[in-house]
Amino acid sequence: MEWSTNPADKLHIDGVALEYACHGPVPGDAPTLVLLHEGLGCVAMWRDFPAQLAARTGLGVLVYSRQGYGGSDPITRPRPLDFQTREALEVLPALLDAAGIRQAILLGHSDGATIAAIHTGSVAGHRIRGVILEAPHFFTEPGGLASITEARAAYESGDLKQKLARYHADPDGAFLGWNDAWLDPGFATWNVAEVIDYIRVPILAIQGRQDQYGTLAQIEEIENRAYCPVDTLILDCRHEPHRECADRVLQEIADFCTRLLRIEAAEVIPA
Repeated sequence: MEWSTNPADKLHIDGVALEYACHGPVPGDAPTLVLLHEGLGCVAMWRDFPAQLAARTGLGVLVYSRQGYGGSDPITRPRPLDFQTREALEVLPALLDAAGIRQAILLGHSDGATIAAIHTGSVAGHRIRGVILEAPHFFTEPGGLASITEARAAYESGDLKQKLARYHADPDGAFLGWNDAWLDPGFATWNVAEVIDYIRVPILAIQGRQDQYGTLAQIEEIENRAYCPVDTLILDCRHEPHRECADRVLQEIADFCTRLLRIEAAEVIPA
């Protein structure tokens, strides 16, 4: 793959073309932060956050749009209700291999945070050195489902569809693929919190107190179940701390990555 902010081609994973962008040093020269977007996100919707991360941390940054989002290939609806688990166990490992990434820190937002947690708690190996979970979901909550229902109304009768069309080649696929899955009656009992039990790398958990899609119960689940070091950052904002409290989030992530690198250096014993 081409390590570039504007690659000439997409990344092809199991016959699916995924748009992506890269910042900072290439894999091998430094660990790589791999960004996993929210349920309605894509490469472009991260805005300048990936570039700022690369500048602040000195690490490489890889961001991609999952299938059905941004300029990536479309999906066939409906999405399976275990779409997050499939992304974590099937697509993400293949993408890391294709990118040649041997040392990664996963940074996921919302659905992307869930995918990051599932991958880290399920895939054996030493490639993932730390995980940053921003507004993660491990189980459904009534308030979150109510907000997702409100988003449906905004899409059908408001201007949300027009806004999403600026970023997604197939806005219906992006929105309805996400919304239909979360509002499916079979999703009401969805719970993947068990994956936390198996994470063995440091975690940075970030949550807004006024998050309309999830409560602090999601963060408490991490604190109560994790056997690894957990740092938490609770901010007075809604669902997008990296945009609403950008400077604070960037600094906390940079500090977290610095601590990880120090741990890595301390564990390496020269021959």
